[in-house]
Amino acid sequence: MAETASKAVKKLKATAEASRYQKEWFKGLRARVEAGEPFVYANADAPMEIMRAMDIPFVINQWWAAICGAKQMTGKYYGLLRDAGYRDDLCSYCATALAESFDPDDRTAGPWGGLPSPTIALTRLTCDCQGKIFELFARRHGADLYTLENSVPRKLPLNWWELDQNDWEELYDPDRLDLAVEELRAFIRYLEVKTGRIFDINRLRDVMHRINEQEGWYTKTRDLIAQARPAPVTVVDTINAVMQAQWHRGTQWAADHARGLYEEVRALAEEPDRAPDPRREYRLMWLGRGLWHDFAFYQNFEEKYNARFVWSMYLAMGADAYIRNHIDADPLRALAARYIGMEDFLHCPPWNAQWFLKEAKTNGIDGVVYMVPENCMQAVEGSSFICRTLENAGVPVLKFRADPVDARKWNRENMTLLVERFIEQRVIGGK
Repeated sequence: MAETASKAVKKLKATAEASRYQKEWFKGLRARVEAGEPFVYANADAPMEIMRAMDIPFVINQWWAAICGAKQMTGKYYGLLRDAGYRDDLCSYCATALAESFDPDDRTAGPWGGLPSPTIALTRLTCDCQGKIFELFARRHGADLYTLENSVPRKLPLNWWELDQNDWEELYDPDRLDLAVEELRAFIRYLEVKTGRIFDINRLRDVMHRINEQEGWYTKTRDLIAQARPAPVTVVDTINAVMQAQWHRGTQWAADHARGLYEEVRALAEEPDRAPDPRREYRLMWLGRGLWHDFAFYQNFEEKYNARFVWSMYLAMGADAYIRNHIDADPLRALAARYIGMEDFLHCPPWNAQWFLKEAKTNGIDGVVYMVPENCMQAVEGSSFICRTLENAGVPVLKFRADPVDARKWNRENMTLLVERFIEQRVIGGK
């Protein structure tokens, strides 16, 4: 039984600004769609930079699922999905928008006025069910379904984060890059015919450079938090600030916002009167998607144990996975080199396990709390290998199953006790 969550305390202006901007942007997007502009509903690992360069409005699937979870709407939506004859335990990140489409009151009761009907549903074929869910979603809205292939690596450099910014020809198999570039060209031709918009390679170059600027600030922020004692901020601020801005990457607003986030965190870290807590600070890593329906959960352990969640994948992936240098020679190949490895980095051991271990060491992590979604094939991600890699390096791990956006099975009291026992017995007791 889900419990009513108290509200997380967020202290950064950048976090509030991201939420404010997102609401205004979504209002403008709805107006553009209602005026007849094309609209793409895209999965997070699709090449959104193409739509940005062509000024085609789009919404990212995972961001919208997070909004529905934060607004406590998913219980209603999955009940409607069940009533329509579908299983209501489908992957919540992928299926929330499909479930929402069964709500007859969505235009009045949905988050921010509900999701507009898209012209195109765009996804990569990264698991067996994702493509089918997007197909059903597209059919519900009368939209085109456009899919991109997901190739798999034949070589596994363990230090991918040292290669991906400059040496992607070494990191990836050349035929993977070749295929991705050809698919990008075909996608551009499709968009030009479907929308009447003309693709300009120079606009894509500008988008890619602004993304590098944005992710560069995330690198500085990530590294600052890793070194600062005590931690100036926690994931309650950084997840919200970064995730919302990432879906605007390629805009000057997003680059400026990333800079503002860094400057605000640096100011907190450099406050001359910032006296450390006399107790030891225990630094926790959160593995997995954000717990969107109960963000206050992350702060349950600060007062009692001085234990803070200082790391999440959102800021760290921005730092290590997005930057691509040497863009000007071939921006399409640089873009291909950005998105074809996202599943490798996040969901394939040993790529993900070695990166998590590197980040745990760099950030001085005392313990890892690892939420594995109950119903997502991708998020299985070799979790046993991840736990073994961290535990073998002396980093204790608590692994549990929960849903990032659907709170129906969430029990905060039970989960709080579970994490408290972990902190007492393995984080503090193991020192």
